[in-house]
Amino acid sequence: MASLQDQLLKAGLTTKQKTRQANSDKRKKNKQQRSGVQHDATLQEQVKQDLAKAKREKQAKDDALNEQKKQQLADKEQVLRIKQILTHHHIKNVAGDNEYNYTFDNKIKKLPLDAITHRALVNGRLSLCGLDDVTYIVTRETAEKLAELNANVVLVQNDKVADEKIDADDPYADYQIPDDLMW
Repeated sequence: MASLQDQLLKAGLTTKQKTRQANSDKRKKNKQQRSGVQHDATLQEQVKQDLAKAKREKQAKDDALNEQKKQQLADKEQVLRIKQILTHHHIKNVAGDNEYNYTFDNKIKKLPLDAITHRALVNGRLSLCGLDDVTYIVTRETAEKLAELNANVVLVQNDKVADEKIDADDPYADYQIPDDLMW
């Protein structure tokens, strides 16, 4: 008995080339099934899902990295802005005989000042700011502007001293302690 292919060839419904192609496809399919490789829709769908998941993870990682870079750039820009404000608005030529003690990076430092600058610093008209181990003397308004950007920059910002009222019943009224007492 002749095979179906032979019968179709004799009837003229197919050609030899198409029969060879069909046999070849059949052999390839059998070989793939024997070797364990399967090309069905579920495997392809799984691959698509894995690729989509990897793409989402990569996008999330890239977004986090971009956000970190933006934050670093913003921090650097803020430090440069603070430095620019300090260099343009600091008060120079205030060295004198009076010393003002303050803390900077958990260290006590001394700053030699003239009497007028010392009194202004104690009364709160001037403030001390520090950046990169450098101390700057600035006005109160400048220090407030810097505190909005970064509160850690302002080292000393005294409250304004108002005229203190002396209590009549105070036994130590005659022994007032000056605000600019050196320590």
